[in-house]
Amino acid sequence: MNQDTSIIFENKNYIAVNKPAGIAVHADGRSKELTLADWIVSNFPYMSDVGENIVTDDGRIILKPGMAHRIDKETSGIMLLAKSQTAYLHLKGQFQAREVSKKYLAFLHGETKEDHGIINRPIGRSKNDFRKWTAERGTRGELREAVTSYVALLRNKGFTYAEISPKTGRTHQIRVHFKAINHPVVCDKLYAPNKASALGFTRLALHAFCLEFSDLSGERMKVEAPLSEDFQKAARELGFEPRVSQIA
Repeated sequence: MNQDTSIIFENKNYIAVNKPAGIAVHADGRSKELTLADWIVSNFPYMSDVGENIVTDDGRIILKPGMAHRIDKETSGIMLLAKSQTAYLHLKGQFQAREVSKKYLAFLHGETKEDHGIINRPIGRSKNDFRKWTAERGTRGELREAVTSYVALLRNKGFTYAEISPKTGRTHQIRVHFKAINHPVVCDKLYAPNKASALGFTRLALHAFCLEFSDLSGERMKVEAPLSEDFQKAARELGFEPRVSQIA
């Protein structure tokens, strides 16, 4: 497991981990690479019984210890994990009711025309690539509501540094929505394969930096994940001092 995996918050009910880019949150039944789930079970063995595991067609069990949500393998940032089944069900209910506030930071190709905006476009599976989702023409199957708001923190040198708040939780939602408005995330090799890597990134320039949720006690909690070195360097290259605490 990547040595940069670290705990950024912990109380008796929850643990928040800053997941590095390039690590899947749990196994997919095909790859044998180590995952965040492996790291959690190794460090907190009792959590292997928390949550809802996946049973594959051939009977294998894929552990999802305490995981009421997920972020993409290529995305860095916060994963919030429940220590008990009661805490898990409490958190899962908040995600389902859209009561968890999620904020991401991203570098986008192009300078957005607006200082802020809302992307309200349903998402469906791509007809052309089973790995992809789309908010444009060429979908297949069910279309699902998807809403994303954003604020442009800085626009410079042909890029936008943005704070992004997905209101729904669709697979690849941020990546799909910004591709649909012609501002794909920098170094997105799936959704913008013809765009050259930029700003020093060798991985998807997307970071889950803030989660707000309610603890079992009802207290509202806010957790922030520090920025990785590549994010800090890219922000400075565009003229932005990347201190998370400055961002609303």
